[in-house]
Order: sequence, then C-alpha cells, then structure tokens
Amino acid sequence: MEILDSKDNQEQKKRLHYYKALHDIANQIHASKNMDEILIDLREQILSLFDADRITIYVMDAQRKHIFSRFKVGDIPTEIRLPVNNRSVAGYTANNAQITNIENAYDKDELGMINKDLVFDKSWDEESRYVTRQILTVPIFFKNRVIGVFQLINKKHSARFTLEDQNSAIEMAKVLGIAFFNHQKLAQKSKKRTKFDYLIANNLITKNELQLAIARAREAKTNVESIFLNEMRVKKSDVGKSLAEYYGCEYVAYDSHYPIPTDLLVNLKQIYLRNNLWIPLDQDNGKVRILIDNPQRLDKIDSIKSLIPAESYEFVVGLKEDILQFLDYFYGNTRTQRIESINDILEKLDTTEEEEDEAVDMLTEDDSAIVQLVNKIIVDGHNRNCSDIHIEPLPGKLGAEIRFRIDGACSKYQTIPYKYKKAFVSRIKIMADLDIAERRKPQDGKIKFKNFNPLDIELRVATIPTVGGEEDVVLRILSAGEPIALNEMGMKKRDLQILNDAINKPYGIFLVVGPTGSGKTTTLHAALAAINKPETKIWTAEDPVEITQRGLRQVQVQPKIGFDFAAAMRSFLRADPDVIMVGEMRDRETVATGIEASLTGHLVFSTLHTNSAPETITRLLDMGMDSFNFADALLGILAQRLVRTLCRHCKEAYHPSREEYDSLVHAYDGDFDFQSFSYSDQFMLFKAKGCPECANTGYKGRTSIMELLEATGEIKSLIQHRAPMEEIRDQAIKEGMTTLMQDGIRKVLLGLTDLRQVRKVCIR
Repeated sequence: MEILDSKDNQEQKKRLHYYKALHDIANQIHASKNMDEILIDLREQILSLFDADRITIYVMDAQRKHIFSRFKVGDIPTEIRLPVNNRSVAGYTANNAQITNIENAYDKDELGMINKDLVFDKSWDEESRYVTRQILTVPIFFKNRVIGVFQLINKKHSARFTLEDQNSAIEMAKVLGIAFFNHQKLAQKSKKRTKFDYLIANNLITKNELQLAIARAREAKTNVESIFLNEMRVKKSDVGKSLAEYYGCEYVAYDSHYPIPTDLLVNLKQIYLRNNLWIPLDQDNGKVRILIDNPQRLDKIDSIKSLIPAESYEFVVGLKEDILQFLDYFYGNTRTQRIESINDILEKLDTTEEEEDEAVDMLTEDDSAIVQLVNKIIVDGHNRNCSDIHIEPLPGKLGAEIRFRIDGACSKYQTIPYKYKKAFVSRIKIMADLDIAERRKPQDGKIKFKNFNPLDIELRVATIPTVGGEEDVVLRILSAGEPIALNEMGMKKRDLQILNDAINKPYGIFLVVGPTGSGKTTTLHAALAAINKPETKIWTAEDPVEITQRGLRQVQVQPKIGFDFAAAMRSFLRADPDVIMVGEMRDRETVATGIEASLTGHLVFSTLHTNSAPETITRLLDMGMDSFNFADALLGILAQRLVRTLCRHCKEAYHPSREEYDSLVHAYDGDFDFQSFSYSDQFMLFKAKGCPECANTGYKGRTSIMELLEATGEIKSLIQHRAPMEEIRDQAIKEGMTTLMQDGIRKVLLGLTDLRQVRKVCIR
C-alpha cells in the first residue's frame, strides 16, 4: 500500500512539475515584447516539455487562404506555406479546427481514417534526410476564429504523443492565440506606421506580400494600391479603410450619382487636377470638401486653399482610380475619352454603303473621331502594359488590324474599317512630325504624347511601306521609369555575387548581351543604380533614354547629325568620367573606344546583340579587337532573355509524367541532380490555365533568364589564345556558369514559367 502511495505521489509531483513548466513558459511568452525572440529562447523548454523533436507554429493568411510558418525548430525550408485544405496535416487542422494526433505519418490508412484527402508530403523528409513519424497539430484560436496551428513532430521517448501532451498543446495554443493578438497590437503602436497597416493587421496581406507589391509597383511603374486591386485581389473597400485609418480621415469611393459641383470647378483645369490628383466634391455652410490622394501633402493643401477660398476645409482620401473617375464624370466623357470604349468611337466612324466613297474622299487625319481613335488605342496600349502597338493595313478593301505586344507576345486588339486606315496612319505620322506625302520609303520619328493627351509618355514610331501601297506602323511605348534593384531581378546567388563584384571594380568592361527587347537596358540601369553615389561621375549614351536616374548624366544620341555612340563616348572621355554606359556597341569603333576607355581607368558598361555570353567573345575578336587588350579589360558578360511567367492567380499544379521529367533532364544538359528535384509522387510542375486577370492566356508578366560568364584567369587565357567558342563555353560551365536553358529550367522547377516559354527564347 505504501509503495502505491509512493508511486501516486511521484506521479502527482511529476504532473505538478509538468504544469508548472507549462505555466512558466506561458508567463514568459506573455511578458515578452518580442514574440519571435522569446520563442527562440524557449524552444528547448518547449521541446523538453512535450518530449518532442521539432516544433512549427503556423499563422493564418486569411486573404490567400494559406497558413505560413511563423516559427519553427529543425532543418526545414526558410518558409513553409500550405493551403488551408485537407491535403496536408497542418492545413487540415486549420481548415476544420480539428486536432490531429498521428502515430505514423507514412501510414496512409491512418491518415485516411482522419480524412480521405489527407496525405503526408514526403519531399521535405527526402530533402533533409529526416524521418517524420508522429505528428500532433492543434488549432490556435482567438475569439473563436482559427488564426494558426501549433504543430509538434516526433515524440522522443514514446510511440506517440499522449493525451496529456494533447491537452497541454491545447493550453499552449490558447497562450499563443492571446500572445499573437497582444503582440500585434503592441507592434502596431511601436512601429512606424504605414498606409497598409490595416491590411497586415487583419491578415489581408502579409509583410512579404507588401514588399512584393512595392517591388511590382516599381517594375510596372504604377502605385502599390493598383497592384493590390489588380493583381492581389484585395478588396477596394479594404484598401480604402487602410488609407482612411492611416490618414485619420474618411475614405470616399467613386460614385456615379454624386452631384457635380459646377461652381467649384470654375477656373480649375482638368489637366491640372489630373496631374495633382485632387478634386473638390461639394461645399456646405462655407466648408469645402476635397478628395485627395494624400491629405498630408502640405504643398497641395496650400495650392488648394489659394485656388478655392473658403471658411474651412475637409480633406478626404481616395484612390488614384477614384479621383480620375470623378474627374471623368465631373468634366464629361467627351472631353476626356477615358470611359468611352473603342467600339463607341468606331460607331461614330460608321457610315452607310452610299456614304463610303464620299467618306474616303472627305475624311482627314484631323477629323475628331480619328484623333479620338488614335489617342484611345495608345492609352489602351499603355494601360495594358503593352510594349509595342502594331498597325497593319491590309491591301484593297480590307481594314487595318491593330495588335498589341504584351509580355513579348502579340495579340489582336481591334480591326479598323478600311475607309479610315489611311487617315489613321496619316494622323500618327503628323503626331510624329513625319512626311505624310512620302509613302514609298520607311520613316522613323517620335511622339511626345503629352502634347496630345494628359498621359505623359513618349512613343518611338517606325513606318514601313507594304504591298498594295499601304504603310505599316509600329509604335514602341517608351514610358519613363525608375530602375529596379539588382536583388529583385531573380538572379542566382552566384550570378548576383559576381555581378556585384564586377560593378564595384575601379575599371574594366562589362557587357550585357541578347536580342532586342530582352531587358538589357533594365539590367544595366539596375547595375548603375547600385553604384550611383555622389562621389561617382557616371555618363550614359542611350537611344532612347527610357529609364532616368538622378545622379546620372544621360545623353540621347542622334545618329542623323553624326552624334552616334562612338562620338558620345569620345566626348565622355574628355568630361572626367568614372563610369560610362553605352547603350549599344554597334560597330568596331565603339567597341575599340570602349576597350580603350576601360584600360585607361574607367568602368564601362554596354550591350551587344549576340546569342550567348561565350559567343560574344568570338564576335568581338572577329571584329578585329586585340585579344590581349580585350582579355585584360573584360570583367564579365551577362546574356539574358525574358520569358513569360505563369499567371499567379490561375496557374495549375500537376504531376508530370516520367517522360516529361526526362525531357527536362535532357534539355538541362548538365548536372541536373544539383537542382535537388528528383522524380517522385510529390514532384509537381505548373501549367497555364487562364483567368480574367491574364486575359485567359495563362501568362502574366515576364522574368529574366541569365547566363553569366566571369572573366577569370582561365577565361582570359583562352581569349588571349583565341580559343574556339565551345572551349570557352566548356570552361565557363566548369567554373559554375549556368546556361540560359539551365536557368530557364530552374525557373520552370520553381513554378515561375513552363518549358514551352523557355524554348521560345533560347536553344541551349
């Protein structure tokens, strides 16, 4: 009897010790000001308490219907992100608010008894050579809402997690639920406020998604709010609430039934309001209500007060789209043509059969409907992120087809009736200051679109005579933009390190090569932005200047007057440069001048139209460059292409066949095992599907694929001995160069694109 009492006392003491340890952990979590740090400090205590090997704490991303790892212990990926569904253990717990206590994660029958769709992803075990056996997952609640999942893996000294472990895990989940909420409130008070705190606080976006949206907005030359609305499917009302909370005022969305404040619009020019993004809404008892994109801009507020005298003012915030829609509505569609569709304009041009011949004779390039039509097509092309607009008149009594090149692929936009095609082309030639009477030879020019429309963009125009006495016109949209950061370009760690080392050298020449439209200028400007410091004098010669940077002295070359790239470079060498960027090395003189400049203490960047990095070396040597001077000057060569990326809203995961996997390995033509993607039931690729976000193409946006040849001692020696291109290529691969095809396949495996798109832009 005494022995039994002694055992009961020991068991009771053990239980008291267990719950005291749990209580101590809870107190430390609640008392800490840094949630992540305290969890790291307590990880050994938590593991010891549950006699577990690993912990993962997931947080709910309600907007994306995913859970992502906030804290974890063990050699597992940097971030785990799982859909809230029944296809994973943690996802099942988040989806159903149900506890799971699994004895053998590899036992399909045991998983099937919990849910018929439940599976265990073995790929993480295979990658880390770790064996997952027992799993205990508990939902984390706050106010009856699942906000995360607490997961324990592998019971160290038992066959499975006990009922006591399960109850303690429930208590730990309660502690975490309260702590997450309290720390979120504390973080909001202590951190620097941003316009999008409301979205993060309500799990509508994550911090990582905010950073991605900021980067995407910079790339697309738009505002972050537009990225949220158009690409991330955040509700407009939620973005408005976030702005209202930040600025401490009311958010006003566009309302087509709003009374037009005619008396307040007197003496206010629409173009001025559009450029400054504000508009008066109404006036009541001497107080004027102003809709503005930023109520904290004191310069705008001072201007408003000087233009609209009043006893008092109320400033309300609106999205850019809201303000522009109010402007269109208040001033009328006929003055802005923003809401009017292309079909509406074409209907104005429609004539009866009897009027056709007369219309052809009477219609001119100054006709208001033709002017509207040209402007509308250009505005639509810009709004759709189009790079080129192709106007293709067909011979005889056929019309003219308009095609937009978006993300590198052409798609049909509209067909113009044949009787208006000549006036349409003439209108564009007038805007570009070309000779409308000359239709027998090609012409080229530029359009400053802000002279004809509020949209501030520039277009490069090329006309080419085609069969049947027609003229094709191609408009390239040159919308000004800011450079993007090098670390946002999707480069491999090895390539990024080599590029950073090269651009920080005091002298030498670095080349970026590829066909037209492969992103060479964007890459060079990203490199220049990384070294653009007050102590560095940087000259650039470009044709045209598309990306502007403060701190650079940028020059537009004009070959028609003899001011070409070679002439610009000779001028730069007399203007005390540290760094020179030449838009393109088109001839022997420009290349020779560039190599000479790099050997005399200057850092030189330029582009060439070659297919690969090793091929560039043989091309320059064939142009007559001295092999020793060129080898001494060369820092590296980056070849790149742009591939269309799968639409992130609709891309579809699938398990490829063994044949498709083998074709990937064959196309890679190298050490495919280095990619760590072995063929198994869990091996997944992605394919295009199509949705409204991507115009049902399945693709939206582009990413770069690159091969970077570093000018090492061995490569320089091969250049000096004029080695064949294949020998240079083999040596570069031996030193770690990834070919264009290999980098493309890497991005296929990452789910960014598919092999079909990679094959479209490169051969090997």
